[in-house]
Amino acid sequence: MTAPTADRAPAGGRHRTLNVVRLQFVNAQTFVWVPALVLGGAWVLTLLIHAIIHSAGGTDPKYGGGSQAPLWYFLVIGVQAMTMTFPFSQAMSLTRREFYVGSLAAAAVSALGMSLAFVLLGLVEQATDGYGFNGYFAYLDWVWADGPLAAGLTYFVLTMLFFIVGFWFATVFKRFGTAVLVLVLLAIGLALIGVVALITWQQAWPQVGQWLAGAGALGLTMWGIGLSALLAAGSYLTLRRMPA
Repeated sequence: MTAPTADRAPAGGRHRTLNVVRLQFVNAQTFVWVPALVLGGAWVLTLLIHAIIHSAGGTDPKYGGGSQAPLWYFLVIGVQAMTMTFPFSQAMSLTRREFYVGSLAAAAVSALGMSLAFVLLGLVEQATDGYGFNGYFAYLDWVWADGPLAAGLTYFVLTMLFFIVGFWFATVFKRFGTAVLVLVLLAIGLALIGVVALITWQQAWPQVGQWLAGAGALGLTMWGIGLSALLAAGSYLTLRRMPA
């Protein structure tokens, strides 16, 4: 039997959705302080490594994967936003639609702050030639090819994509249990391997590389927006069928 709060939003839904945003930010560590700590820690560690390389005579531009750390953490935030807050939302008689839209809005606020931090760091890195030792954390040539606004959009979309994936995984776990979640992850892994195998057998990697280079970061970001919308819809459809 479907719970009465599953889908139909009562009057004042906008105010109730804002209540979900406030609910998600009750624990500021999840959406504010821990992402900031991960970002700051990854930044410091990356610069230390770049400084060591520079002191050893490395003058070439230095890049690292540390900037991915806060993006990956948003997958964890998506899981926590579902597993830790959903029961409270049901106790407050909020509909699943209100909970989902409010959770996405809370994630968007945090992602906007994250993308702004990346853009500001990238501008500093441009202005200082990589902090004086040609080391870069937030500034990547291909991401910034269309300017800082496009780079900020790329960071924002990536952050939201990670959040939505984490939220959906948590929803599948709460709805179907561990076994189904593992099967879903295995199916995704097999599908990705199948795509790689198909491209390899067709010897199409040069064409794939040309398409990626032609699309650029902004073009790939547009595809990311479409993928995020598709996953968000799937996540909501899973959530609305989940018992209270």
